[in-house]
Amino acid sequence: MITFDRFPNGRRHIVTMSYDDGRDFDRRLVALFNQYGIRGTFHLNSGKFGLDGYITREEVAQLYAGHEVSAHTAHHPRLEQMPAACAAKDIMDDRKTLESLCGYPVRGMSYPYGTYNDSVLNMLPSCGIVYSRTVHATNGFQLPSNFFEWHPTCHHRDALELAKPFLESLTMPWRVCLFYIWGHSYEFDNDNNWDYMEEVCRMLGGREDIWYATNIEIYDYITTQRRLQFSADCKTVINPSVQTVWINVDGEAVEIPGGATVRL
Repeated sequence: MITFDRFPNGRRHIVTMSYDDGRDFDRRLVALFNQYGIRGTFHLNSGKFGLDGYITREEVAQLYAGHEVSAHTAHHPRLEQMPAACAAKDIMDDRKTLESLCGYPVRGMSYPYGTYNDSVLNMLPSCGIVYSRTVHATNGFQLPSNFFEWHPTCHHRDALELAKPFLESLTMPWRVCLFYIWGHSYEFDNDNNWDYMEEVCRMLGGREDIWYATNIEIYDYITTQRRLQFSADCKTVINPSVQTVWINVDGEAVEIPGGATVRL
């Protein structure tokens, strides 16, 4: 049996973090992630750079090095309440500014206020967006079925409670789990609970059996897996991508190098 439940180096579990708005408390949060080996995606409103309580454009590249810079629109509007052309412009303006600062294509997003409709969903591919995160918690560890409605596991307020079952699942060879935590860095200051987030990072960080990934890395990996081409007897697989992926073949992790044809 062949299944798509293995990640880099055969791992079965993923942890990713996702934080919105580009508030100045991101500086402390990034330092915390770096301390514990956590990878994050930061969805930024470029139109608010330099305002009181927000980061500056000059620090974007250095601050988020090793993490992902992602779109959150330039001005944080409710996209579903705007003309489609105006919504698309706010997304594209954000992408262009962020790309000029971080030096790579910005392909992900999170929805301002967590709100969207079918019109917004349908426009995203034409805006160069390949995934967008919602705020609808699943309280589970499943992989996304639709990257344009990528529902996280939980808000960080519930992360400590869910960390225990996630870590317990590491001992279960049949489980594949994605622990996706989202929030806003200013909430830790508002709630005076930075120590809570440090405990979450301490529990989840620094493990060899977990893949610590950004949102776009997860998207690229999973879509590459899904593009693998199998023979009719499922004994040969071609990887048309340059990215190496792993698959599960009869309970064993098998590496499929980029551009390779592999006999299973």
